Amino acid sequence: MAEDTLHQQFPSYVVKKGEDYMSAPQLAHFRKILETLKHELLGDIERTVHTMQDEATVFADPNDRASQESDIALELRNRDRERKLIKKIDESIARIEDREYGYCDGCGVEIGLKRLEARPTATLCIDCKTLEELREKQVAK
Repeated sequence: MAEDTLHQQFPSYVVKKGEDYMSAPQLAHFRKILETLKHELLGDIERTVHTMQDEATVFADPNDRASQESDIALELRNRDRERKLIKKIDESIARIEDREYGYCDGCGVEIGLKRLEARPTATLCIDCKTLEELREKQVAK
């Protein structure tokens, strides 16, 4: 997936002495990461559409047809996930423009540069995310 290549393309942000959290250079760093990720995802989606159009073959053998349909269903599920990620990326870019990026939606504390570099669309600090996951586990049981 495109997120896997982010760490190779973008070195970790090095905070300068006395630099405030989510300063203009930091916001620019994360905007570039988000826009690059979005561009890569859109490219993947475009390639999938062309590949599916090119490989649209009608197989006489029911097993071959079933295999092809299974492959298409898997690709479509992956593209749907990527479409949802693109929506989160757009929301994160809007948060950058509103100067709300990097702060937890749950408690308002700083999310942290390392966490944002690992997951640029994060909206919760690690503590709030952990609590959310615990609640989800309790409800699922």
